[in-house]
Amino acid sequence: MHDPSRDGSTPPIPSTTVQDEHRDELSQDDTAPPIIHIDLDAVGGQSKCPRCGSTDISLNSNTGLLRCNFCRYEFESEKVNEQIADIYDLKEEIIGSGASDIIADTEDILTFKCSSCGAEVVIDTNEAPQARCHWCRNTLSINQQIPNGSIPDMVLPFKLTKSQAQTEIEAFVSKRKFFAHPKFKKEFCTNNIMGVYLPYMVIDMNAHANFAGQGERFVRSYTRGSGKTKNTYYDADLYEVEREFDLIIDDLTIESSTDKLQHGADDKTTNVINAILPFDTENCVKWDANFLRGYTSEKRDTNISQLQDFVYTQAKDIARHKANDVLGEYNRGVCWSKEELDMKGSQWKAAYLPIWLYSYQQVKSEKKKILHYVAVNARTKETMGSVPIHLSKLLFVSLLVEIFGVSLAFLFDAEYSWVFALSGVGFYLFFYTQYRSTGARHKHEVETKASISNVRKVDNLIRRLTGLSNSKMRGANNLDVGYKVADNDIVGKLVEQTPISDFLKFK
Repeated sequence: MHDPSRDGSTPPIPSTTVQDEHRDELSQDDTAPPIIHIDLDAVGGQSKCPRCGSTDISLNSNTGLLRCNFCRYEFESEKVNEQIADIYDLKEEIIGSGASDIIADTEDILTFKCSSCGAEVVIDTNEAPQARCHWCRNTLSINQQIPNGSIPDMVLPFKLTKSQAQTEIEAFVSKRKFFAHPKFKKEFCTNNIMGVYLPYMVIDMNAHANFAGQGERFVRSYTRGSGKTKNTYYDADLYEVEREFDLIIDDLTIESSTDKLQHGADDKTTNVINAILPFDTENCVKWDANFLRGYTSEKRDTNISQLQDFVYTQAKDIARHKANDVLGEYNRGVCWSKEELDMKGSQWKAAYLPIWLYSYQQVKSEKKKILHYVAVNARTKETMGSVPIHLSKLLFVSLLVEIFGVSLAFLFDAEYSWVFALSGVGFYLFFYTQYRSTGARHKHEVETKASISNVRKVDNLIRRLTGLSNSKMRGANNLDVGYKVADNDIVGKLVEQTPISDFLKFK
């Protein structure tokens, strides 16, 4: 419908009204976490060029600035301020308005009145948060948060161009062409890669950790016997160990799409998308729908309550690994029997982060299909992917390696002859995991920004252990990760620890 008055006013947006009512309900509930309204000064309709007033605005990925496509003026979007400047001051859970719970009955279809000509324009937030007026061609954008998961608190602009992403993807796949499936090699083309903003939660945490257990310090190693009976033994000092400290976690990033959280799915290789983290989230800017122009996006479909277990487990992983910084010379490992993490306060922000994505569907049978991804972090160039394997070729070459290895095992009567006997199996497992990237993941425990302070240490010698046959402490768990460690990590470590790893180097 067209409004002949063209008075330039913008009527209230139905979904925004629903959100305001929801905010009122939250504010009346004393038990609910406080909501920080990051979008209070946002406009619900047109975003205009500061110089000429045009609404034809898009991202210049070369500069990271918004650019007016009419007068070519470029301007910087407002940076996102921390809800609380000092994370040390966090004493409760604080939620950004874009991270608040999704209201299931919120309409995806919004109607705007164009402030330039008065026409009514419909925007489907499932498709895009922007639309053009069909009369005057002005662009209308949804910048106010609506409670359906489609509008986050902040966005990280694309930095890599499509051509740069194509180069990264082609380089990744070219290293995996030998055992790649012939059909994939024939059909592989990067022209269809997509720039997509995926939904994430970015969490700051103020916590207190208390770890207690036992640790071993290396004293000496020596050998006994000779020839085939020659063995290496170790002496170590056993200590009672305790570490207590305050922990600050800055911008822990986790997927907020159910589909992308399924890192071990059999029908898609979503773990490779997780593996290209982290992002430089400190450079996020305040949400503006113009950043999405020319790109696609995926709507958040999870609430904070559904992600808290994931976040807590990852936070404990971070705490466990930060404790290693103050463990001194426990070089044989530490076995924690008590691991406590008390969350003093946290703040949650919803974010759209940029990824270049190549996808390929491998049809193995009528009922079995696998969706392979190659993903590029559009800020750091970090690339990870999955390539369909020509299994018959890999099995044949692995068999040849196995025959050769068994022959060497019989020829050489050495301590590691068993390695040669299993060389074909190792060869197969190594290349399978390299092509499918089944063990690839974001190492949140060491790649997330974190710091500790107010450290309290307990180190009490229990006794000296002598004649140990193991080079590391049995049961040591100070390097463990509790959050979804892929089984293939174990395979990777097995290959790395054998002499054949030098032969199987794959970069």
